[in-house]
Amino acid sequence: QEPLVESGGGLVQPGGSLRLSCAASRFTFDYYAIAWFRQAPGMEREAVSCMSGSDGRSYYSDSVKGRFTISRDAAKNTVYLQMDSLKPEDTAVYYCAADSPYLPGVLTQLSQCNSLFEWWGRGTLVAVSE
Repeated sequence: QEPLVESGGGLVQPGGSLRLSCAASRFTFDYYAIAWFRQAPGMEREAVSCMSGSDGRSYYSDSVKGRFTISRDAAKNTVYLQMDSLKPEDTAVYYCAADSPYLPGVLTQLSQCNSLFEWWGRGTLVAVSE
């Protein structure tokens, strides 16, 4: 079984919303950093949001700040990415990733969430188009 499984991607019109989910099967998110990355065709993978499971702090890239919200449901061991006011440039494959241990206060900026993260999902496609 995959350690992280994303769902919720799809086709949406500009200005619309989607909520991505990331469920973990082998561990709980409590002391993990959890991040959402995306990779558009021909582009490098980039982190768009990151959260510390130990203290709840969250961080966003400038391109999604104010439109995307990362959250966690501890009971379901699931992390979400609520995406509002979607734009065509948000079109990409979105990946969930996690890394440990991140004790409270350790995660302080988005740049700490990077390609070196240990656990990855396979991705879910988000397409924003008329």
